[in-house]
Amino acid sequence: MIEEICEKAGALRLKTIAYEFPQIIEMAGKNNWPCSKTICHLFDLEIENRRQNRIVLCYRQSKLNEKPTIDQFDFNHHSSRKNQKTQILNLMSLAFLKEGMDIILIGNPGVGKSFLAKAVAYAATQAGIKVLFTTAMDMINHLIAADADHSLLKKLQYYQSPELLVIDEIGYLGLGKKGSNLFFQVISQRHEIKSTAITTNLPFADWGKIFDSTTVATAIADRLVYNSQILILEGPSYRKRSKSKRP
Repeated sequence: MIEEICEKAGALRLKTIAYEFPQIIEMAGKNNWPCSKTICHLFDLEIENRRQNRIVLCYRQSKLNEKPTIDQFDFNHHSSRKNQKTQILNLMSLAFLKEGMDIILIGNPGVGKSFLAKAVAYAATQAGIKVLFTTAMDMINHLIAADADHSLLKKLQYYQSPELLVIDEIGYLGLGKKGSNLFFQVISQRHEIKSTAITTNLPFADWGKIFDSTTVATAIADRLVYNSQILILEGPSYRKRSKSKRP
């Protein structure tokens, strides 16, 4: 009977129950567990295993390739970090995702924008939330290539599907007319539906330098600012500070 139950559990894709059933039945017998407790324990094991598998999958699909956590962030490095500490820590609760709220991190290179965006993204993967991390140029290059081979709709869906899309390094290179239009499509599709986090070295007033025209830049900024949290990070480069302290 035990072997038959394991086979049926496997057929129903209850892999953990199928694997653990013999041991749990033995343990339940030794401890005089009632039937209801034994069944509940088996389902708890199945649920936990699926939760862990989802976390592993979310991290693998996120393209993060690192695991930054907020405890590694030095809030004392600059007053702009310290003054926004509560707001930054609140991001780690991931409550903004339920509201489809966007996150915009503005500041010079090295001030911690990318680290914070990655820390939020990593926290989301650990909560089993679908995340995708990309740089602005990688995303645009992939979209342009997809447009060329007639798979643009599929690639747009790829950037539409994550609950959190992190677009890093906006502003270092202009996106051109085609790139700007494709960027606008991504933002428009996600607007007020799913959250997007953006890091940029340029204030909104200079976004015309990134996108092909002031009109497109304004349209993108309007959508992002409408329902967003904006963090402006200042001070010297943290990376240079870290290097100077090395022996």
